[in-house]
Amino acid sequence: MSGEQQRPPSGEPGTTPPAGTGPGADPRTDPAAAAPPGARSFAVGAPLSQLRRPVPQVGDERQQAEAGTASSFYEQVGGHETFVKLVHEFYVRVAEDERFRALYPEDDLGPAEERLRMFLEQYWGGPTTYSERRGHPRLRMRHMPFPVDTWARETWLRHMRAALDTLELSPLHDGIIWDYFDRAAHAMVNRPG
Repeated sequence: MSGEQQRPPSGEPGTTPPAGTGPGADPRTDPAAAAPPGARSFAVGAPLSQLRRPVPQVGDERQQAEAGTASSFYEQVGGHETFVKLVHEFYVRVAEDERFRALYPEDDLGPAEERLRMFLEQYWGGPTTYSERRGHPRLRMRHMPFPVDTWARETWLRHMRAALDTLELSPLHDGIIWDYFDRAAHAMVNRPG
């Protein structure tokens, strides 16, 4: 079968149907003749990739952006302004939660807000400022001095969920970001309970 040529889809501009196909061909033996006008058809033995689109996976946008075939996820969700708002809304909630706020060692939450924003921007395909200033993220190591138990994880997620809801992203973009936050929060747990 490798020597067979595949027939181009009928109705494509600049294509000429092979003999015995096209208008007047027998629809019982010619898939192109059986297709309604303007529809795409594929020859028997066409690669499966031509018959169905691949299911998008988390990270596809970033890989496409790096390959130059699509904008980055960072750009798709609104870039810098989106991450500024997300992180600011999160830290507003942290500041209002006295018990959770006590986990943050600095009196001023501003530096923590800036670090989280830079990290998220870099992670989602934006500027690499975080690594330029702080090196490798090493998230688990950086969180090890702080008691992150189940309560802290769930509180962090609750405040981040509320902050994410203020962005009103598409369900796809929201779901991708939320999946990351959920997995990352679980990975940061370093104390029982």
